[in-house]
Amino acid sequence: MTDPNEPNRSDVPPPPPAPAPAYGSAPSYGSGTESYGAPASQKTNVLAIVSLVSSFFIPLVGIITGHIALSQIKKTGEQGRGLAIAGLIIGYVLLVVGIIIAIVWFAILGAAISSGNVTTY
Repeated sequence: MTDPNEPNRSDVPPPPPAPAPAYGSAPSYGSGTESYGAPASQKTNVLAIVSLVSSFFIPLVGIITGHIALSQIKKTGEQGRGLAIAGLIIGYVLLVVGIIIAIVWFAILGAAISSGNVTTY
C-alpha cells in the first residue's frame, strides 16, 4: 500500500500533462468580446435576388441580372448563387414560352387575315 503523503519516487515517471484544448473549442471567459449568437452569415448578392424576382415579370431582365450576379458572386464569394441560377432558369423558360406564344398568335392572326374573316381598315 502506498502512502499518499509520500513524495514521488524517482523510478516512477510523473503522469503526462493534460493536452491543451483545441483552438476555438473553449471560450475565454471575462473578455467581453465573445459572440454567443449564430455565426455571422455572408451577404447575399443583390442582383441574384433581383434576377429571381424580375424573371417572373420581365424575363429578359432576369436573364441579364442573373448572368451579372453569377459573375459578381464568382469574384466576391457572396451568397446567392442558387438564386441567380433559379432566376436564369425561370427567365429562359418564360422567354421561350413567350416567344412560342407570340409565334402561335401571329400564325393564328395571319391565318385569320388570309381567310378573309378579319376586316382591315
